Amino acid sequence: MGTKILELINMQEISLDDLKNKTLVVDAYNMLYMFITTIRQSDGSLLKDSKGNVTSHLSGLFSRVTRLLLKNIKLIFVFDGKPPELKMKERERRRKLKEEALTKYEAAKDAEDISEMKKYAGRTARLTPDLVEESKLFLAYMGIPVIEAPSEGEAQASYMVQQGDAYAIVSQDADSLLFKAPVVVKDLNISRTRRKTGTNVYQTINPKLIKLNEALTTLGLDQDQLIVLGMLVGTDFNIGGIKGIGPQKAMKLLKEHDKNFDALFEAAKWDEHFDFSWKEVFDTIKKMPIDKEYKISFGKIDKAKVIELMVEKHDFNKERIENTLEKIEKSQKNLQKSLFEF
Repeated sequence: MGTKILELINMQEISLDDLKNKTLVVDAYNMLYMFITTIRQSDGSLLKDSKGNVTSHLSGLFSRVTRLLLKNIKLIFVFDGKPPELKMKERERRRKLKEEALTKYEAAKDAEDISEMKKYAGRTARLTPDLVEESKLFLAYMGIPVIEAPSEGEAQASYMVQQGDAYAIVSQDADSLLFKAPVVVKDLNISRTRRKTGTNVYQTINPKLIKLNEALTTLGLDQDQLIVLGMLVGTDFNIGGIKGIGPQKAMKLLKEHDKNFDALFEAAKWDEHFDFSWKEVFDTIKKMPIDKEYKISFGKIDKAKVIELMVEKHDFNKERIENTLEKIEKSQKNLQKSLFEF
């Protein structure tokens, strides 16, 4: 879901070239959900191989990862661990929405209504354990480190950026800012165009850079107040936020009450909307478990294993896979040569 505070924050538009020779840590679930939601056939169904196995996740990963590697951008993927107890309600909400969407999708399928099928298909997306494990296999074969977070992947990734092990976290929402990610890259897309929601109009999309310190300065908030801002409009731990309070009204409340959060949440009528205290959500975000002993190990591409997974198991085009991997190997050799000469 993600907290909806990005409209208040300045984002710097950049190009992929601006990220050359940098290391990015990816919120894996965030990216994989995007792939299985958007990479689909004309009727909205997932991409599948000749044996009926889903391949949308691998199609997205291969395209995204190889394009970034060709730009000499190093990647680390972080996967979620055990979700906090408060997030289980959000998972239940999402499960019900998927069930409703699936019912509507099946009705559209029976009616042979391609437009309606496509409309609801993406809303049924479910990242199964098999798809997750296969994604991890692919990343391992590509020599990309995989880190298992004890809980929220964004919290772990944010900590890794804080420690200087990566330049930025790649994510589509602002949750990582609540976890103190110093730098966030949004809209790291394969395509530079995207259709506006609910229209047939396409717009150019470039990556955007968000810097936490600049955001806090612009908003006139400290880190605790930023967390409270997120809570007022809604996080994965208090779904939907407080009815009637959007980002602008939330900022007004923060200016009025400063750091007197008890008074702020009383004025916002928190207790009328949630059966748990605001402090429980605040502490969940502020004290999210992280692994401080993580180990990062970059490897070489195992070309044979990538071909085995992509081509032999899932029917991807062998020539395309081989040519792309050869380009990456050549690019990496040229980089090493230029560094040696330097």
